[in-house]
Amino acid sequence: MAFPAVADSPAAQGAVSTRAPAATMDCNTWVHHNDSLYGGVDCTNRSAGPVTFHANIICGMAPDVTGNSVTVQPGQVGESSGHCAFYSTGIGGISWTVG
Repeated sequence: MAFPAVADSPAAQGAVSTRAPAATMDCNTWVHHNDSLYGGVDCTNRSAGPVTFHANIICGMAPDVTGNSVTVQPGQVGESSGHCAFYSTGIGGISWTVG
């Protein structure tokens, strides 16, 4: 059974997403040189509008950490960071999420 197209859907109305694609961010991840359990990401917004992002930190044998949410204006740089629990085996990776 086929379902009819819904005229009220965003796609049908030609809506444009206000979320900037991840490709508009130029990001570098880092781990602090004096504290191997503290890390984050610095991102430069290369889009024409504000972009919100946060760091995703993998913490080994401890729970993973989500960094603070940061909104960056076009051409500006922002930083999101977090600290793994003291019993972590160390940062296993850092990524970022836009949105």
